[in-house]
Amino acid sequence: MLKSSLAVVALVAGSLVAGGAVAGECPSGAFKPNVREKVDFKPVGVTDTTLGAIDLEKQPAKIKGRELRFRKLTIEPGGIVPWHSHDDRPALIYIAEGEIIEYASNCALPILHKAGEIRPEVAGTSHWWKNLGDKTAVLFVGDVRKDPHDHHM
Repeated sequence: MLKSSLAVVALVAGSLVAGGAVAGECPSGAFKPNVREKVDFKPVGVTDTTLGAIDLEKQPAKIKGRELRFRKLTIEPGGIVPWHSHDDRPALIYIAEGEIIEYASNCALPILHKAGEIRPEVAGTSHWWKNLGDKTAVLFVGDVRKDPHDHHM
């Protein structure tokens, strides 16, 4: 039993050293600014529903011109969330169902996100996402939007 457990640990550790990513993060050594160029994909198989929003200027924080928004993104198999930037729109993404691949401007390799993970998106992050699985991915997004006419995902 101990021998087989050690073999599994060695196999997992070896796969990580060989270039596999820790789920939800850019693999060690692959993080590089502006390593991926912008792509011009249109949204495919994506439903973006705003579930609620708060005008932050009207709250005690009094953050003028900012809105705290909470959304649900549903991405069908083969679906694409097009390229967008978080330089002026920080966000937290919770992967509620399924899996999805992120292609980030600052990571040379694709990043796999699985159900139960949270992905912070901050200044310096531009990216696009694709559902390569055979099941619908459901993401919940909380972001701070400056421009109410900004409909980027």
